[in-house]
Amino acid sequence: MAKSTFNRIQIGGVVTCVPPLEKCIDDEVELFGGNLKQIARLKKTIGLDRRRVVEAGTTAADLCYAAAQRLMVARALGPEEIDAVICVTQTPDYSQPCNAAVLHGRLGLPKTCAALDVNLGCSGYVYGLWLAHMMVSAGGCERVLLLAGDTISQVVHPKDRSVAPLFGDGGSATVVERSECESSAWFSLETDGKGFDKLIVPAGGARCQSSAQTRAAVMDEAGNVRSPENLFMDGAEVFNFSIVEEPKAVRDLAKYAGLELDAVDYFVFHQANRYILSNIAKRLKLDPAKVPMRTVERYGNQSSASIPTALCSELQAVLTEGDSHRVLLSGFGVGLSWASVILNLGALPVCEMIEYATCE
Repeated sequence: MAKSTFNRIQIGGVVTCVPPLEKCIDDEVELFGGNLKQIARLKKTIGLDRRRVVEAGTTAADLCYAAAQRLMVARALGPEEIDAVICVTQTPDYSQPCNAAVLHGRLGLPKTCAALDVNLGCSGYVYGLWLAHMMVSAGGCERVLLLAGDTISQVVHPKDRSVAPLFGDGGSATVVERSECESSAWFSLETDGKGFDKLIVPAGGARCQSSAQTRAAVMDEAGNVRSPENLFMDGAEVFNFSIVEEPKAVRDLAKYAGLELDAVDYFVFHQANRYILSNIAKRLKLDPAKVPMRTVERYGNQSSASIPTALCSELQAVLTEGDSHRVLLSGFGVGLSWASVILNLGALPVCEMIEYATCE
């Protein structure tokens, strides 16, 4: 396990932006052949319900830009106070240049500001936090702007009932900065690239370039419709990976930090689905009150934006009050990759959700 410890670095604010368009599984009866009992079962066990998706023409960069604008205004930060910008996304505006460069220009950041993308999904927010901590710890940056967001709904075929009702869209902005307070953050990062094909868009990249054949959608034996340029997920394998690796990673990180799990106030996992989250919580014997699980039911699985959305939607009141809380953040998914951090959060000057429509 790749482990790191950082001191005197803090998260100085989080804003998440979601699109206004809401879809509900109850309105997609035709996807399930009119089987209302199946829909009810999926809502009860998996937690599928509502999700937010972008309109055509809106991208993850747009959502992250709106979140960043709000965060910088709320913190009264000028562009010259940002030393680096990291953008975590798997749905960039262009194959070239990177989203970070595009957003660097849109935000009016100075030429002295570093900018780079990270091509990661569900684990990407924690990986981005690790990179931001590295930049501040190295001494070259006082403040890093972390942007994390995806519009996975745009790469899912609308008639693929195995994934279409699950994925939502979102963008986020987080400030990571130097602190005078004695505070530690413990990170662990892990990967199993042998499982790269368990959650994948098989075509459209350099390995298998886009063509009429790769754009043609077909129905599989389970009745799911997709093309090779749409997202494919081996649900059983991703579930098994999640409930095996995540509990182990959490225990190992707590041991590395010299902490008992009872010493952690909240466990904010990637909002994959409620069934996975509840299984992880049970295997770790966690108090359900410490594990936010409702974000995925309200906004869908938002990939790299799911953890900051959970912070802003379920813990906003807690994190903006005066007390500091020890929080574990952990993301897992495409790669296969997973990453966790234990850090202190509290008295955040801004921790909120906004709708993209209000920010145009």
